[in-house]
Amino acid sequence: MADEQTAEKRLAISKIYLKDFSFESPQTPDVFRRGDWKPTTDLNLRSSHKEVEAGHHEVLLTITVEAKAEDKTIFLVELQQAGLFEVVGYTGEELGAIVGSFCPNILFPYARETIASLIQKGGFPEFVLQPINFDALYVQSQQQKAAAQAGAAEKH
Repeated sequence: MADEQTAEKRLAISKIYLKDFSFESPQTPDVFRRGDWKPTTDLNLRSSHKEVEAGHHEVLLTITVEAKAEDKTIFLVELQQAGLFEVVGYTGEELGAIVGSFCPNILFPYARETIASLIQKGGFPEFVLQPINFDALYVQSQQQKAAAQAGAAEKH
């Protein structure tokens, strides 16, 4: 009986693709004439998903990287790495973990490579995005949701 339940579950990658990408470098060429700039970088990361048809989910991993020096933007990268995943036979909680953690983990290396490559092609030194623990981020988001719901329930 357990084998029958397992056989009904299906998780597969149908397609991985770049949905949207933007690279801006408003301070060029002046930024290349300064040899000693030490930019600070801000990273913003989020993921979302939508069911495009029964059992098929598009998962979007959106990453924004902004490098600044002296309060001026050196470069700004905005990327949406997407994947179409077949997810069949999972409960709501399992589905949430799959699209909120597993799928972004699959998409991240593609996004990281694209970002690093384009920043380098923009004339800047190698940029390496550090690994991200999507499992921990998913658990944290679930805890925040639960706390928000508990707070809303207390107000009523």
